[in-house]
Amino acid sequence: MKRSALVLIGGLALAAGPLRADGPTRVETVSFKSTLVGQTLPYNVVLPSDYAQSPDTRYPVLYLLHGLSDHYSTWVLHTNLVEHAARHRLIVVTPEGNNGWYTDSATVAKDKYESYFLEELISHVQSRYRTLEDGYARGVAGLSMGGYGALKLALKHPDEFAFAASMSGALGAAQFTEKDGGGWPLVWESILQAFGPLGSPTREANDLFGLVKGMSDERVRGLPYLYLNCGTDDGLVRSNLALAGLLTEKRIPHEYRQQPGVHNWELWDKQIREVLELASQKLPRR
Repeated sequence: MKRSALVLIGGLALAAGPLRADGPTRVETVSFKSTLVGQTLPYNVVLPSDYAQSPDTRYPVLYLLHGLSDHYSTWVLHTNLVEHAARHRLIVVTPEGNNGWYTDSATVAKDKYESYFLEELISHVQSRYRTLEDGYARGVAGLSMGGYGALKLALKHPDEFAFAASMSGALGAAQFTEKDGGGWPLVWESILQAFGPLGSPTREANDLFGLVKGMSDERVRGLPYLYLNCGTDDGLVRSNLALAGLLTEKRIPHEYRQQPGVHNWELWDKQIREVLELASQKLPRR
Protein backbone atom coordinates (compact mmCIF):
# COMPACT_ATOMS: atom_id res chain seq x y z
CA MET A 1 0.00 0.00 0.00
CA LYS A 2 1.28 3.46 -0.90
CA ARG A 3 1.67 5.92 1.92
CA SER A 4 0.75 9.59 1.44
CA ALA A 5 3.02 12.56 1.63
CA LEU A 6 2.14 15.23 4.14
CA VAL A 7 1.31 18.70 2.96
CA LEU A 8 1.68 21.22 5.75
CA ILE A 9 -0.79 24.10 5.51
CA GLY A 10 -1.05 26.41 8.47
CA GLY A 11 -0.04 23.62 10.81
CA LEU A 12 -2.55 21.12 9.39
CA ALA A 13 -1.28 17.92 7.78
CA LEU A 14 -3.14 16.87 4.63
CA ALA A 15 -2.63 13.82 2.44
CA ALA A 16 -1.17 14.59 -0.96
CA GLY A 17 0.13 11.68 -3.01
CA PRO A 18 3.01 9.21 -2.63
CA LEU A 19 5.51 9.83 0.15
CA ARG A 20 8.88 11.14 -1.02
CA ALA A 21 12.08 10.21 0.74
CA ASP A 22 13.35 13.79 0.78
CA GLY A 23 10.50 15.12 2.90
CA PRO A 24 7.02 16.61 2.65
CA THR A 25 5.94 19.29 0.27
CA ARG A 26 5.17 22.40 2.24
CA VAL A 27 2.57 25.06 1.51
CA GLU A 28 3.07 28.36 3.29
CA THR A 29 0.62 31.25 3.44
CA VAL A 30 2.27 34.67 3.53
CA SER A 31 0.37 37.75 4.65
CA PHE A 32 1.65 40.64 2.55
CA LYS A 33 0.54 44.28 2.81
CA SER A 34 0.66 46.00 -0.56
CA THR A 35 1.50 49.69 -0.36
CA LEU A 36 0.34 50.27 -3.93
CA VAL A 37 -3.07 48.58 -3.52
CA GLY A 38 -3.44 49.58 0.13
CA GLN A 39 -4.62 46.11 1.14
CA THR A 40 -3.27 42.91 2.59
CA LEU A 41 -2.85 40.59 -0.39
CA PRO A 42 -1.83 37.15 0.91
CA TYR A 43 -0.21 34.52 -1.24
CA ASN A 44 0.45 30.80 -1.01
CA VAL A 45 3.84 29.28 -1.73
CA VAL A 46 4.25 25.62 -2.70
CA LEU A 47 7.86 24.71 -1.95
CA PRO A 48 9.77 21.87 -3.61
CA SER A 49 9.91 18.71 -1.53
CA ASP A 50 13.71 18.98 -1.20
CA TYR A 51 13.66 22.69 -0.24
CA ALA A 52 14.51 22.19 3.45
CA GLN A 53 17.16 19.57 2.69
CA SER A 54 18.95 21.71 0.07
CA PRO A 55 19.85 25.00 1.80
CA ASP A 56 22.29 26.05 -0.93
CA THR A 57 19.93 25.46 -3.82
CA ARG A 58 17.99 28.21 -5.56
CA TYR A 59 14.88 27.45 -7.56
CA PRO A 60 12.96 28.88 -10.53
CA VAL A 61 9.56 30.35 -9.70
CA LEU A 62 6.18 29.91 -11.37
CA TYR A 63 3.57 32.51 -10.44
CA LEU A 64 0.12 30.93 -10.81
CA LEU A 65 -2.79 33.37 -11.15
CA HIS A 66 -6.42 32.71 -10.21
CA GLY A 67 -9.60 33.48 -12.12
CA LEU A 68 -12.46 35.94 -11.63
CA SER A 69 -14.27 35.59 -8.26
CA ASP A 70 -11.48 33.31 -6.97
CA HIS A 71 -8.61 34.08 -4.61
CA TYR A 72 -5.00 33.17 -3.83
CA SER A 73 -6.03 29.92 -2.08
CA THR A 74 -8.21 28.57 -4.88
CA TRP A 75 -5.55 26.64 -6.77
CA VAL A 76 -4.57 24.65 -3.68
CA LEU A 77 -8.18 24.05 -2.64
CA HIS A 78 -9.70 23.02 -5.99
CA THR A 79 -6.91 21.13 -7.76
CA ASN A 80 -4.20 18.63 -6.93
CA LEU A 81 -1.62 21.38 -7.44
CA VAL A 82 0.49 20.33 -4.45
CA GLU A 83 0.68 16.72 -5.59
CA HIS A 84 1.47 17.75 -9.17
CA ALA A 85 4.10 20.29 -8.06
CA ALA A 86 5.87 17.68 -5.92
CA ARG A 87 7.18 16.14 -9.15
CA HIS A 88 9.05 19.31 -10.06
CA ARG A 89 11.83 21.40 -8.55
CA LEU A 90 9.93 24.68 -8.77
CA ILE A 91 8.66 27.21 -6.27
CA VAL A 92 5.00 27.87 -7.11
CA VAL A 93 3.42 31.12 -5.88
CA THR A 94 -0.34 31.72 -6.02
CA PRO A 95 -0.93 35.46 -5.39
CA GLU A 96 -4.11 37.39 -4.60
CA GLY A 97 -5.44 39.36 -7.53
CA ASN A 98 -9.05 39.92 -6.39
CA ASN A 99 -11.16 40.79 -9.46
CA GLY A 100 -8.64 43.29 -10.81
CA TRP A 101 -7.68 41.56 -14.09
CA TYR A 102 -3.99 41.96 -13.13
CA THR A 103 -4.25 45.49 -14.48
CA ASP A 104 -3.77 49.00 -13.12
CA SER A 105 -7.39 50.13 -13.00
CA ALA A 106 -8.72 52.89 -15.24
CA THR A 107 -11.28 53.90 -12.60
CA VAL A 108 -9.95 53.07 -9.10
CA ALA A 109 -6.64 54.75 -8.28
CA LYS A 110 -5.56 52.13 -5.71
CA ASP A 111 -6.35 49.08 -7.86
CA LYS A 112 -2.83 48.77 -9.26
CA TYR A 113 -2.72 45.01 -9.70
CA GLU A 114 -0.14 45.00 -12.50
CA SER A 115 2.25 47.33 -10.69
CA TYR A 116 1.76 45.45 -7.41
CA PHE A 117 2.74 42.18 -9.10
CA LEU A 118 5.85 43.57 -10.77
CA GLU A 119 7.07 46.09 -8.21
CA GLU A 120 6.11 44.52 -4.88
CA LEU A 121 5.21 40.84 -5.06
CA ILE A 122 8.22 39.51 -6.96
CA SER A 123 10.72 41.28 -4.70
CA HIS A 124 8.84 40.14 -1.59
CA VAL A 125 8.99 36.51 -2.72
CA GLN A 126 12.71 36.90 -3.49
CA SER A 127 13.35 38.29 -0.01
CA ARG A 128 11.73 35.29 1.70
CA TYR A 129 12.63 32.33 -0.50
CA ARG A 130 15.68 30.98 -2.32
CA THR A 131 14.68 31.94 -5.83
CA LEU A 132 16.70 32.31 -8.98
CA GLU A 133 16.14 36.02 -9.16
CA ASP A 134 16.43 36.92 -12.83
CA GLY A 135 13.61 36.89 -15.35
CA TYR A 136 15.17 33.97 -17.23
CA ALA A 137 14.14 31.73 -14.31
CA ARG A 138 10.63 33.11 -13.75
CA GLY A 139 7.33 32.01 -15.26
CA VAL A 140 3.73 33.16 -14.99
CA ALA A 141 0.57 31.17 -15.68
CA GLY A 142 -3.11 31.36 -14.87
CA LEU A 143 -6.65 30.30 -15.64
CA SER A 144 -9.44 32.38 -17.19
CA MET A 145 -8.87 35.94 -15.87
CA GLY A 146 -5.45 34.69 -14.74
CA GLY A 147 -4.71 33.28 -18.18
CA TYR A 148 -5.31 36.72 -19.64
CA GLY A 149 -3.16 38.24 -16.89
CA ALA A 150 -0.28 35.82 -17.45
CA LEU A 151 -0.03 36.49 -21.19
CA LYS A 152 -0.55 40.23 -20.72
CA LEU A 153 2.27 40.48 -18.16
CA ALA A 154 4.58 38.47 -20.41
CA LEU A 155 3.81 40.48 -23.55
CA LYS A 156 4.18 43.85 -21.83
CA HIS A 157 7.20 42.91 -19.69
CA PRO A 158 9.10 40.19 -21.57
CA ASP A 159 12.35 40.73 -19.66
CA GLU A 160 10.62 39.61 -16.47
CA PHE A 161 9.60 36.13 -17.65
CA ALA A 162 10.98 33.18 -19.59
CA PHE A 163 7.66 31.32 -19.81
CA ALA A 164 3.98 32.25 -19.77
CA ALA A 165 0.91 30.02 -19.93
CA SER A 166 -2.80 30.56 -20.26
CA MET A 167 -5.38 27.93 -19.31
CA SER A 168 -8.88 28.68 -20.65
CA GLY A 169 -7.83 32.31 -20.80
CA ALA A 170 -10.28 35.21 -21.15
CA LEU A 171 -7.90 36.54 -23.78
CA GLY A 172 -10.24 39.14 -25.25
CA ALA A 173 -10.94 40.75 -21.88
CA ALA A 174 -9.81 44.25 -22.86
CA GLN A 175 -12.31 44.17 -25.74
CA PHE A 176 -15.27 42.82 -23.72
CA THR A 177 -18.65 44.51 -23.93
CA GLU A 178 -21.60 43.91 -21.64
CA LYS A 179 -22.86 41.04 -23.80
CA ASP A 180 -19.60 39.16 -23.24
CA GLY A 181 -20.43 38.65 -19.59
CA GLY A 182 -22.59 35.61 -20.34
CA GLY A 183 -25.28 36.86 -17.98
CA TRP A 184 -22.83 37.07 -15.06
CA PRO A 185 -22.92 40.71 -13.82
CA LEU A 186 -19.53 40.41 -12.10
CA VAL A 187 -17.79 40.04 -15.46
CA TRP A 188 -19.00 43.35 -16.86
CA GLU A 189 -18.69 45.17 -13.52
CA SER A 190 -15.08 44.05 -13.10
CA ILE A 191 -14.24 44.81 -16.75
CA LEU A 192 -15.57 48.36 -16.45
CA GLN A 193 -13.71 48.90 -13.20
CA ALA A 194 -10.42 47.58 -14.51
CA PHE A 195 -10.44 48.82 -18.11
CA GLY A 196 -12.99 51.64 -18.23
CA PRO A 197 -15.38 52.24 -21.14
CA LEU A 198 -14.82 50.99 -24.67
CA GLY A 199 -12.07 52.94 -26.39
CA SER A 200 -10.30 53.92 -23.18
CA PRO A 201 -6.47 54.21 -23.13
CA THR A 202 -6.36 51.44 -20.50
CA ARG A 203 -8.19 49.04 -22.81
CA GLU A 204 -5.82 49.83 -25.65
CA ALA A 205 -2.71 49.44 -23.49
CA ASN A 206 -3.84 46.05 -22.16
CA ASP A 207 -5.40 44.44 -25.23
CA LEU A 208 -3.53 41.23 -26.04
CA PHE A 209 -4.46 41.34 -29.71
CA GLY A 210 -3.31 44.93 -30.07
CA LEU A 211 -0.07 44.20 -28.22
CA VAL A 212 0.74 41.31 -30.56
CA LYS A 213 -0.27 43.14 -33.76
CA GLY A 214 1.90 46.13 -32.91
CA MET A 215 5.00 44.13 -32.07
CA SER A 216 8.22 44.76 -33.98
CA ASP A 217 10.42 41.88 -35.14
CA GLU A 218 12.99 42.86 -32.53
CA ARG A 219 10.37 42.77 -29.78
CA VAL A 220 9.16 39.38 -30.99
CA ARG A 221 12.65 37.94 -30.65
CA GLY A 222 12.73 38.95 -26.98
CA LEU A 223 9.45 37.32 -25.95
CA PRO A 224 9.21 34.44 -23.47
CA TYR A 225 7.86 31.08 -24.59
CA LEU A 226 4.05 31.20 -24.71
CA TYR A 227 1.62 28.34 -24.09
CA LEU A 228 -2.17 28.39 -24.53
CA ASN A 229 -4.68 25.65 -23.70
CA CYS A 230 -8.48 25.69 -23.85
CA GLY A 231 -11.35 23.20 -23.78
CA THR A 232 -13.18 22.61 -27.05
CA ASP A 233 -16.57 23.31 -25.43
CA ASP A 234 -15.45 26.41 -23.55
CA GLY A 235 -17.12 29.67 -24.59
CA LEU A 236 -13.65 31.26 -24.66
CA VAL A 237 -12.21 28.86 -27.21
CA ARG A 238 -12.78 31.24 -30.15
CA SER A 239 -10.63 33.98 -28.66
CA ASN A 240 -7.96 31.40 -27.83
CA LEU A 241 -7.96 30.16 -31.42
CA ALA A 242 -7.84 33.73 -32.69
CA LEU A 243 -4.84 34.68 -30.56
CA ALA A 244 -3.02 31.47 -31.43
CA GLY A 245 -3.59 32.28 -35.11
CA LEU A 246 -2.25 35.80 -34.64
CA LEU A 247 0.83 34.48 -32.84
CA THR A 248 1.44 32.15 -35.78
CA GLU A 249 1.00 35.01 -38.23
CA LYS A 250 3.56 37.08 -36.32
CA ARG A 251 5.90 34.08 -36.12
CA ILE A 252 5.93 34.22 -32.33
CA PRO A 253 7.07 30.91 -30.78
CA HIS A 254 4.20 29.35 -28.87
CA GLU A 255 2.28 26.16 -28.28
CA TYR A 256 -1.51 25.91 -28.53
CA ARG A 257 -3.50 22.89 -27.39
CA GLN A 258 -7.20 22.08 -27.38
CA GLN A 259 -8.72 19.19 -25.53
CA PRO A 260 -12.26 18.09 -24.75
CA GLY A 261 -13.65 20.04 -21.81
CA VAL A 262 -15.47 23.09 -20.53
CA HIS A 263 -14.61 25.97 -18.22
CA ASN A 264 -14.19 23.97 -15.01
CA TRP A 265 -11.76 22.60 -12.43
CA GLU A 266 -11.70 19.10 -13.88
CA LEU A 267 -10.02 20.46 -17.00
CA TRP A 268 -7.76 22.88 -15.11
CA ASP A 269 -6.43 20.08 -12.91
CA LYS A 270 -5.29 18.35 -16.13
CA GLN A 271 -3.97 21.57 -17.63
CA ILE A 272 -1.86 22.51 -14.63
CA ARG A 273 0.04 19.23 -14.93
CA GLU A 274 0.98 20.18 -18.49
CA VAL A 275 1.94 23.71 -17.44
CA LEU A 276 4.18 22.50 -14.61
CA GLU A 277 5.90 20.07 -16.97
CA LEU A 278 6.53 22.80 -19.53
CA ALA A 279 7.69 25.25 -16.87
CA SER A 280 10.20 22.67 -15.64
CA GLN A 281 11.54 22.33 -19.19
CA LYS A 282 11.70 26.06 -19.96
CA LEU A 283 12.98 27.42 -16.64
CA PRO A 284 16.57 26.66 -15.61
CA ARG A 285 17.63 25.03 -12.37
CA ARG A 286 20.73 25.53 -10.27
